[in-house]
Amino acid sequence: MQLHQYSDSNALNTDFANRLVMLLNEAIAQRGRAYLVVSGGRTPTALFNALSETDLAWQDVTILLADERFVPVDTADSNERLVKANLVKGKAAGAEFISLYAPAATAEDAVATVLPRIAKLPAFDAVILGMGEDGHTASFFPCSTELSAGLAADAPAVLAVNPTTAPHQRISLSLPRLLNTRQLFIHLVGQSKLAVLNKAQADTDVTSMPIRAVLQQPDVDVAVMYAAN
Repeated sequence: MQLHQYSDSNALNTDFANRLVMLLNEAIAQRGRAYLVVSGGRTPTALFNALSETDLAWQDVTILLADERFVPVDTADSNERLVKANLVKGKAAGAEFISLYAPAATAEDAVATVLPRIAKLPAFDAVILGMGEDGHTASFFPCSTELSAGLAADAPAVLAVNPTTAPHQRISLSLPRLLNTRQLFIHLVGQSKLAVLNKAQADTDVTSMPIRAVLQQPDVDVAVMYAAN
C-alpha cells in the first residue's frame, strides 16, 4: 500500500484525475477500451466533476459502480444517479455506464439480471473504493451475513448484501472481481478516515474491518489518496 497525502481535497482531486486519465489513456491505446469502477457517496463528487472535464476518448470508456443501493435509479439514494449527474456529463457524456440495478422484488432477485452484465467484462483498469468509519468498503459491511461470501476467492462477480447498520439492500461487486484490476485506489478525505486507516493496518481481522481484505492482499497495488480536508 502507498499513502499519497495532499494539502487539501482540491490538490488531491487534481492529481487523482490526472492519474486516472493516464491509466485510462494507456488502456485505450493497448486494447481499445478502458474500464473504470467508481464508488458513490459524498467524497468522490468533486473528483467526478473534475474528471468529467478532462480530455479523453470517453466514448471508449466503460464506467460502473463498485456497489449500489437497491433503489430505483431516479431516487435520491441511488449511486447511479449521483455518478450520472456528476461524472457522465460534459466531456464524459459519451462514456458507457453499466448499471448494478435491475427492477425486482429483492436485491437477490435482481442479481440474476445484473450478474451477466458484469461477468462478461475483462480486467478493470482502475477501481476506486471508499471506506466507512466502521471499516467497510464497497458493500462489505462487518454486520452483514454475506461478508464472508463476498470476500471468498471463489465469489461470483456480483452478490446481494443485507446490511443491518445501513439502509437499503445492496448489490456489490465481490472482492475477487474488484481485485481483477490494473490499479486499485482508496479515496479518503477527513482526519477521522486516516485514524480508521491506521487502525485497519494494525490488525488482520477482516470480519471487524473488511477494508483489511483490500489493504492486506498481495496481488494488486493499492494507492490511498488522502487529504485531511
